[in-house]
Amino acid sequence: MFKTLFRYSRVSWRHANGPLAEQRRTFLNHLQTQGVPRSTLLRYASQLLLIAGLLIRKGRAQITRADITRCAARWARGQRRRGRAQTLRWSAERFGQVACAWCSFLGWLKDESPSKPSYASQLDAWASFLHAEGLSERTSHKYCWWANRLLGWLKEEGLPLRQVSAVAVDRFMGHLSSQGLSRVSLASGVSSLRRFLRYAYEQGWCQRDLAQVLLAPRLFRQENLPTGPAWTDVQRLIAATGGIRHSQLRNRAILLLLAVYGLRNGEVRGLCLDDIDWTRRILRVRRSKTARVQEYPLTAATGKAIQRYLKRARPECARKELFLTLRAPFRRLSPGALYHLTSSLMERLGIVSPKRGPHALRHANATYLLNSGASLKVVGDHLGHRSLSTTQVYAKVDLVGLREVAAFDLGGLL
Repeated sequence: MFKTLFRYSRVSWRHANGPLAEQRRTFLNHLQTQGVPRSTLLRYASQLLLIAGLLIRKGRAQITRADITRCAARWARGQRRRGRAQTLRWSAERFGQVACAWCSFLGWLKDESPSKPSYASQLDAWASFLHAEGLSERTSHKYCWWANRLLGWLKEEGLPLRQVSAVAVDRFMGHLSSQGLSRVSLASGVSSLRRFLRYAYEQGWCQRDLAQVLLAPRLFRQENLPTGPAWTDVQRLIAATGGIRHSQLRNRAILLLLAVYGLRNGEVRGLCLDDIDWTRRILRVRRSKTARVQEYPLTAATGKAIQRYLKRARPECARKELFLTLRAPFRRLSPGALYHLTSSLMERLGIVSPKRGPHALRHANATYLLNSGASLKVVGDHLGHRSLSTTQVYAKVDLVGLREVAAFDLGGLL
């Protein structure tokens, strides 16, 4: 690795004979398989040689993040003295990232993780119960998040779960309201907490079943209509990614999956290379809520966009995910990446929409299908809904159908 990475023999010899040379070589080889460019490998190698000296002095299993921070500060000051850096912050941060990544890779970074939260055993049991119920990872995470929030509040108030009362639960809901949560979020929280408190009573953690004590805010039928951009605006979004830059090629494929198939954020980010059957022209999607796999015919436009992205823009690395970051180290896209993609494009194009995230395109897809004459059953199957009642909400925004009902001639009945 060092001989191919460095051009000068003296530099190569210094790295090959420095401390922890084999461990540094292994980590650099790992980065190379991830598609990290040569320029980045050179920077990593130089910093790893300094970090190795720190490891030798401190001991392999004794390195802490505080040690790395101090070493990074010394590195940054030296870089500025040599005129290679104008500020200390970015040099120190880059150095620290390399050190933490290497030590974590080797398993030598001292575990400084915070202690387990209160009621850790109850939370673990709750998570296992939800998993056994067959709930999706996303839904289980939501239930555990609300339970953890309740238990954390009880700890701050000094109230044991065993002695929690209806008054305490009412105070907790008032605390949530003071945090600025919307009524929709509060209603979702109440639904999750009712299930948790019922389970806690069944397990003997509570003296009373307090599930029915939780009162959810009233939600009105028409207040949560699914909102998204008009279909003409969706077409403008896709057309805006018609360039040849790597970001445009990737974003065009993502937008087509969101708009044509109505996929969710996590479903697009979770797509893998093996999920596309190019022989049968089939796209396989693992639904984030039900965890079941659904197959779609791969449309010509979507297939062409994905092929262009794979050939021209996707980094060459061992990752199995379809969509990756464009800069090393290459990794799966974060949830915020897709939100930034749609919201920034809408802002740049002047598209007015109450919802600006990727889920808005799912709403636009459903509304377009309904306005085109598709039945609720067809739309529900397309979106992966298990219940028709989930799809019925889109009938409220089927303006074409509503106009036809309004224009219906009742003859002489009136």
